[in-house]
Amino acid sequence: MAEKLEPAKVLYCGVCSLPAEYCEFGPDFARCKPWLIDNAPDLYPDLLKEANEKGVDNVSDKLQSVGISGADGAAPSSSQTGGTSKKEEVKRLPGGKVKKKERLEVIIEKVVRNKRKSITIVKGLELFGIKLSDASKKLGKKFATGASVVKGPTEKEQIDVQGDIIYDIVEFITDTWPDVPERSIFFIEDGKKVQAG
Repeated sequence: MAEKLEPAKVLYCGVCSLPAEYCEFGPDFARCKPWLIDNAPDLYPDLLKEANEKGVDNVSDKLQSVGISGADGAAPSSSQTGGTSKKEEVKRLPGGKVKKKERLEVIIEKVVRNKRKSITIVKGLELFGIKLSDASKKLGKKFATGASVVKGPTEKEQIDVQGDIIYDIVEFITDTWPDVPERSIFFIEDGKKVQAG
């Protein structure tokens, strides 16, 4: 007579309720990882290695953040330690490219359309904390032209003012909003960025 087979005992995940072998294919493997490390370390040995490495990294980070006080009880200054105490955080884009910080600058550009009509474009006022809708109203009233807030080609909002007011607008911006220094206002002339003033 043939041997009677025992039913297989299956360990189910306490988080996603799938069999532990299939957790990596489940909806949220990251949430299952701590449970798997505690209850099924033999199924995923790589997770155990990762957890140990993270633990070692956390301990080393904590040790680095602790300062050693000098003989007089004061913490050493950054010049004594030979480095800075804060790490600069660098934002990375997909592909590992480093995201550049936006410069605080206002760019003014004149665009000619239909040979005679021109539009003055003002970019970057929002970086100084200025509401673009309020700025467009003030520009429209000051120069008696149409002014509107539109999205530019880079998906950032800009102010379009009808007419060629490129040189008059610098004085108006610096007088109306003293937060905007004249040295941070630039013109685009012949494809080159030129500082105003």
